Parts: sequence; C-alpha cells; structure tokens
Amino acid sequence: MTSGDYAEENREINEREYDFDALKRFVEFKTGFVAQLEREIVGQSRVLEDLLAAFFAGGHVLLTGAPGLGKTRMARAIAKSLDLKFNRVQFTPDLTPSDLIGANILQATSTGERLFEFLPGPIFTNVLLADEINRTPPKTQSALLEAMQERQVTVAGKRYELESPFFVIATQNPIEQEGTYLLPEAQLDRFLFSLKIDYPKASDEIDMALTTSGIETREIAHIVTREEVAESQALTRRVVVARRVAEYAVEIVRKTRPQMKNSAESTQQYVEWGAGPRASQGILLAAKAYAAMAGRPTASYDDVDRAAPNVLRNRVRLNYLAQADGMTVDFLVKMILREAREELEGMRD
Repeated sequence: MTSGDYAEENREINEREYDFDALKRFVEFKTGFVAQLEREIVGQSRVLEDLLAAFFAGGHVLLTGAPGLGKTRMARAIAKSLDLKFNRVQFTPDLTPSDLIGANILQATSTGERLFEFLPGPIFTNVLLADEINRTPPKTQSALLEAMQERQVTVAGKRYELESPFFVIATQNPIEQEGTYLLPEAQLDRFLFSLKIDYPKASDEIDMALTTSGIETREIAHIVTREEVAESQALTRRVVVARRVAEYAVEIVRKTRPQMKNSAESTQQYVEWGAGPRASQGILLAAKAYAAMAGRPTASYDDVDRAAPNVLRNRVRLNYLAQADGMTVDFLVKMILREAREELEGMRD
C-alpha cells in the first residue's frame, strides 16, 4: 500500500478510536480456534480460516467437496467451539418448506379450546448445516432465502425473528448429479463464500485415520462466549477500508462483467454473466474479517485478493465455450486478479 493509503487509514482509525485490545483478543481467539479444530479436522486449516472469516463477516458459506472430507464434522465443531446451537438438516427430494422453517399446529388448550400454535423448525438455531442442499427442489431451497438475508421467517403472514448469530453452512456433493437441483442464482448470491474442500495430503490423511479410528475421543471446548462472538463480529465491521482498496475490489468485480468496456479479455471470451454489486460488498466484508484475524485494523489489497476467489466462485456464470475449453471460474478469477494487480502497480509507477 502507498503512504497515501496509510495516511488516509490512520486518520480514519484515530477518528474511530479503534479498540486495539479487542483486536488483540480476537487474534488470540482465532489462533486458538484454528489450533483446536485442526486436532479435530486434520489438513483443512485454510478452509477453517475461511469459514471463520465468513462467520465474523456475517455471511453464509456453500461448501463443495466429495463425501468423507469432514464437512458435517467441521460445521458441528465450529458451533461447539463458539458455544452456539447447532442443527443439521438432510435435504432430500421430499423435504418441504415447513419441515425446515416450522408450521402452525392445531393444539388443544387446558380449557378445551383448540388453537393454532407455531412449532419452530430446525432453522431456529445459530449454526444450520444444510446438508446436500442441491438434493431438494427449488421450493424448499427458496425457504432459506428470507432467513439468510433478513434473519427472519414468515409463516401464515406472521414474522418470526431468528436468534443472532445465524450462520448457514450448506454442502454440495460434486460427484453425483442425478436427482439434484441446481441452486438458483438468487440463492447462490446469498452465500458470502463458496468454498471447495479438496482431498488431504497423505500425511494428513494418515493422521485423520489414526485420530478417528482410536478409542480416545477429543472433546471440543468452548473458546469464546456468545457475548464475545457478538463483540468480534462488531469488531470486524469496524475494520477500516481505504477508498483506494475499495476501488480495487470494485474494479475486480466489474472485470467479471462481459458487457463492461474495461472487462478482462478472458471475461469477454468465456463469461455469460458476471458478478453483481453484492460481490463488491462481500469482498470488502471478507477483507475486513481477514484483516482482523491477522491483527490489523485496516484491510489491504492482499486481503481483497484472498477474499475475491471465495466470493466470486458462485457468482460468475461461464458460457459453453468455457466448458469446451476447460476454463474454470477459479482460473478466470486468477487471471482477473493478475490483470488488476498489474494495473494497480502501473498506477503507482
């Protein structure tokens, strides 16, 4: 970053009187969180950090990975570490919206009257694991939209607030496509991150096999209280983003849109539809989270570079030519980031 960037950020930090003690506690928590979960989830430290960043940025995560890589175990461990309530829903073709959000049930009172009483569904929790979300029809998938965006559900015209924090981790199996339903664009746009879980290294897989096949079980302790969780989420929001860094993030997103004059050449060739303004917001929120986790009160260009692939992965739609040429969203975003960096360095010179 240039001296002008730092000067601008320092002025904003002084004006906001940033709580550096809280930031230090946040870093200590992040270190302890990852260290504890690494004993439970072997070889996935980067994914754990990304999940933590999404959580403290107030977003939701779509996890894609083959069976047996610990997606369910990961979600459950995160909830327990943060002292939060956890529910898991297996999405199936016959799952209905009322199975997820709840329904009004006719109940008999002590006086003999019969009244409708709302029976909350599993969505009323802090951490919701939507397992194999693409196996249920769009009608049920859309039941999550209001909850993810507005932190509430509506049943029979009455609104019910969800408890804060509310964090959705949805999983997809990339291997089996038969009997699945593609998530609509509006649904994908509600996920802050789309993360991919790869197979672990050989040494990590050996440790995983030894850990899960023994007699001894490792208990996951509560690292923070709910009050500290709320404090950390507020702390993330207060991280400063210089205008130049925000311009860089927005420029990256605009380069994914083929209809823009300044879009990347690869975008013009391979992209059918680019990311919307929510992607710019998501990148900045995630960059703030990464900065706070690193102990910095200001977000940098590097934070934007780390956030961009996770945010854009589920928001850029490739065309048929991209599929024929073997182009992926990850590789496309990598080229866009390289081009944006070169332009940034050219402006500095």
